[in-house]
Parts: sequence; structure tokens; C-alpha cells
Amino acid sequence: MSTIPTVTLANGVAMPQVGFGVFQVPDDDTEAAVSAALEAGYRSIDTAAVYGNERGVGRAIERSGIARDELFVTTKLWNSDHERPLEAYERSVELLGLDPDLYLIHWPTPGRDLYVAAWQGLEELYAAGRVRAIGVSNFLPEHLDRIIALGGTVPAVNQVELHPALQQRSVQAADARHGIVTEAWSPLAQGAVLADPAITAIASRLGRTPAQVILRWHLQQGRVVIPKSVTPSRIAENLDLFGFELTDADLGAIDALERDGRTGPHPAEFDAA
Repeated sequence: MSTIPTVTLANGVAMPQVGFGVFQVPDDDTEAAVSAALEAGYRSIDTAAVYGNERGVGRAIERSGIARDELFVTTKLWNSDHERPLEAYERSVELLGLDPDLYLIHWPTPGRDLYVAAWQGLEELYAAGRVRAIGVSNFLPEHLDRIIALGGTVPAVNQVELHPALQQRSVQAADARHGIVTEAWSPLAQGAVLADPAITAIASRLGRTPAQVILRWHLQQGRVVIPKSVTPSRIAENLDLFGFELTDADLGAIDALERDGRTGPHPAEFDAA
């Protein structure tokens, strides 16, 4: 398997372009899943405080024997902690057993309008050298504009739901304007696009799975992806993306699948604590 490519964040930090996500993986199952991912060759792991599995991620990393500087770990600040980001960060560090490389605001929760204060807390962590990069998740262009207008640190990453059925073109354009890397969560739309005829035809021609075709579509367009699975064979399959390439026609056919097919909450409305 080829070495995983990296993207360079605006501050010069290299981030693996393919990571392993653990959303909805119970903590008791997380250690085994992350261990399988690390064994398969993943070196980037994405978790969050609200997932309740940071401890399992930390156990897997500790027992892997892989040097810390070979790993890239992301976790996220939950909505109810926007007023106390430093305390929330320390809880995550305690559970993970390490300082993460990337710390994100999980949702803007515009109804409570506290994400600006939360961002300033993340900037404190970054200035103190506690994290290598800070960013956001599920931010729309108007949310990005508001924190960038502060004149401080520009988010390094914006992690959003993004897949063939929901391509977030205005968000991607805003990210690009500001030098922000777009990272796709739910890059396979929770399986909802795997049977699309355009994708299965490409997969059949290339001798690849539909999931591999979609993940390759993301990579060729410069995005970071964090596919999730708890099945070791699929975990490995989702990383085997570097022995083939999509044509411009393939990319266009997948681009044409946009249908506003959101599977998760809308950032302008989601305000859960």
C-alpha cells in the first residue's frame, strides 16, 4: 500500500489526507477499531468529546507502540463547552492521554452565539503550543467570516458533511478563499450513494469498490477524508486508494450527483447541547 499523502495546512503542518473516524463507535469497541486502523496503516484518527470514545482512542494509540510524532490526532469541542473551552480541552487530553494535533469547534450553534468566544479559547491553546493547529467543523461561510473578521488565527481546517450527494460548494469556495483545508465527514453519505449507477459503473470499469471510487474522488479534489468502519477488511479497503486514478470524465460524473442530500443536521439550525 502506498504511503498516505498529506495536505499542508496554512501554518505548514502536514496532515494525512486519509484518516480514520470513530463517530458512533462505542468506547468499548473503539480500541479494537482504532488498533485495526493503525495496523492497516492509518496514522490519522478523528474523534470528539461528544462521541464518548476518546479514552478508547487513547488506549489504542498507547498500545500500538507507534511513535507519537508519526500520528495525527483530532478531537473536538462540544457545544455545551463553548464558554469553557480550556477546561473541555483538558478533559479530552486526560481521556486521550495526549495533546491532540488538531482541535476543532464541533458546531457553530448560532442560536447561542458563543462560537466566537470558543474560538478565542482555541487561539489561546494554539498560542501556548498545546495544539499544532486549530479549526472548525460544520461552519458555513457566514460563521467563518465572523471569526476571521476578528483578525486573529484563521482556522486551518473546516470539517463538514461532504459526499457526492451534498458537495457544499459554497463552503468549499469559502474555505479555499481563506486557505482553509476542507475535510469531509460522512464522505460516503453513510452508504447512501454506493449504489448510484454512475459510481458503480466507474467501480466496475476500474475493478474497485464504490466506496474506493468515492474516496478517490475526494482525494483528487484535494479534500481530507475520514471514513469509518469497525470491520477490519473494510478499514483496510478504505485506505487502498492509491493504485488507480479517476479520469476527468469520472470526476464530472460524480460531481453531477449533487442533490442537497444532507444526512446530518444543518449547521444553521443545529443547537443541541
